[in-house]
Amino acid sequence: MSSPASTPPTDGAAASDPGAAASRPRPALSPSRAMDFKQCPLKYRFRAIDRIPEPPSRNALRGTVVHAVLEDLYGLPAAQRQPVRAESLIVPTWARVAAEWPEVTELITDAELDGFLGEVRTLVQTYYRLEDPTRFDPESREARVEVELDDGVLLRGFVDRIDVAPTGQLRVVDYKTGRAPGPTQETRALFQLKFYALVVLRTRGIVPTQLRLIYLADEQILTYAPDEEELRRFERTLSALWEAILDAGRTGDFQPNRGWLCSYCDYKPLCPEFGGTPPPYPGWPTEGTTESPDETLADAVAE
Repeated sequence: MSSPASTPPTDGAAASDPGAAASRPRPALSPSRAMDFKQCPLKYRFRAIDRIPEPPSRNALRGTVVHAVLEDLYGLPAAQRQPVRAESLIVPTWARVAAEWPEVTELITDAELDGFLGEVRTLVQTYYRLEDPTRFDPESREARVEVELDDGVLLRGFVDRIDVAPTGQLRVVDYKTGRAPGPTQETRALFQLKFYALVVLRTRGIVPTQLRLIYLADEQILTYAPDEEELRRFERTLSALWEAILDAGRTGDFQPNRGWLCSYCDYKPLCPEFGGTPPPYPGWPTEGTTESPDETLADAVAE
């Protein structure tokens, strides 16, 4: 479980220590970061290189709690994974989140807490209409996955659940607390599914039988059955994307890309398109630095 971020600076005053690059984690491609660069290279820089925190949102916080409840649920013996037991996990899970990151309580006042936990409860109840958690045991929960491709591209992310059938067939499952994407957003969802399928192929040597995105807000499931040839093509796509990122990283030239999504971007105060000034470029992180996950749980649940 990763911490919701704090409010970013708005005056361009970020770390400008010449040695800062040496202490920063090595950038990697996660589904979120890859889509960031495709959407706006400057946004990628702020998130992946400068690592400027973003303010937490109610939606991301709700998603964090739901993910943690489902993770804890699958830690119980199968027979105990009944709806009433899942609901009993909600309050202690919230207490744990609030204890670890007290700043999140600024989002949810005491007067709002019952309503917020009610939203979490509704999503947990919805989950039971889509899957029966008493019928199987997942191989892993909230697994951090990482693999380096032959050309040096580092892929990294979190997978909510991996199931392995007695036949050896493998299914990757990702929970989303938002709504299923419309036709214009399906490409992003498919990109994420292919990404995780490729990671499984490269780490385990097998193609997943099924990848599944579970959208709890509107009770929809998006599935994808990949094939190896398609994943190899997708690997080449990621390599080309990474090369474009490296080119920008060498010079610090991460250009903004103005569009309708700018209205929702927390980095607008730092963006030249809106009169802002980015902080000094800290430089591309060096090899061999301490690594940390490039995609936080908040990233994953907020998509």
